[in-house]
Amino acid sequence: MSLITPLKLGNKTFSNNLIQGPLAGLSCSPFRRLIWQYSKPAFSCTEMISCKTLIHQSDHAVKRFINKATDEGPVCFQLSGSDASELAEATKMATAYGADLIDLNCGCPVKKIRSKGAGSRLLTEPSKLYHLITAMKQNTHVPVSIKIRVEDVARTEKFNRNIAQVIQDAGADFLVVHGRHWTEHYETPCRHDEIKFFVDEVKIPVIGNGDIACSSSLKTMLATGCAGAMIARSGVGQPWLIAKLIAEMNQEPFQTPSLQETCSILIEHVSDLSQLLNGEKFAIIQARKFAKYYARQLSHRVEFCNEINHCETMQQFISICKTYFN
Repeated sequence: MSLITPLKLGNKTFSNNLIQGPLAGLSCSPFRRLIWQYSKPAFSCTEMISCKTLIHQSDHAVKRFINKATDEGPVCFQLSGSDASELAEATKMATAYGADLIDLNCGCPVKKIRSKGAGSRLLTEPSKLYHLITAMKQNTHVPVSIKIRVEDVARTEKFNRNIAQVIQDAGADFLVVHGRHWTEHYETPCRHDEIKFFVDEVKIPVIGNGDIACSSSLKTMLATGCAGAMIARSGVGQPWLIAKLIAEMNQEPFQTPSLQETCSILIEHVSDLSQLLNGEKFAIIQARKFAKYYARQLSHRVEFCNEINHCETMQQFISICKTYFN
């Protein structure tokens, strides 16, 4: 029996239970559109969006965050905030922009986010978290989720249980659990036992997140009993990854795109980004951060990355890509 199953979250049902998670500086519509084109996940997530930014800046200023392409699949808007009235307004706006689901980030470990009382800092204030979730639920008809990080079950089981209870009691439709504490970096292995703790603790669906890069790691995650799995960093540079995982889990053949096909996908990604950002300069600057992931299989990956880092125009970018990938 396959572990790839339909996924019901609130009032929506998706054909599979694999999700492309939010990634800062990456998860805008050009990235998500490629994920949908090559993988058809349950849904993909936006970058984390500050409620204040969404409310107080113009549509043009926040275009990168709110744009939803007509040919991409379902999208979950991830919000960041610590004020219930602002979160209520931002939830209304996200719904109007076409969000299929809306998530509250309660896991971000970045100092400037925590200093504002948002991100993982919200996990220390269960009462406030309850009011934030109810504010979201009262202002949208789409499923609402909470994405958290964990505490060490061995030391703070009561803390985890309190958070789980608050999230469920406030009416969240599902919970996304990243299996690391906010002080831990990616070198620390994902704690699957702590994800299982939440699976056993709540009656709403739990989505597991952390260290999923292949079918073996996906099986380990789904063995916790979670309803689905969220792939994040591993999807960068290989938008076909989720399709590959689904095929492998169903014991079906999968053909990984050739280097030439990968080159075309990378160029398409950056070209679409240039259109979204109204200029190739900003698209090239962003591409310097993610082009290396498309180059995983290149024999001269270091040289390719060095040239991309000094590239300044779209024409140069295309020429470099075709030189190294063909």
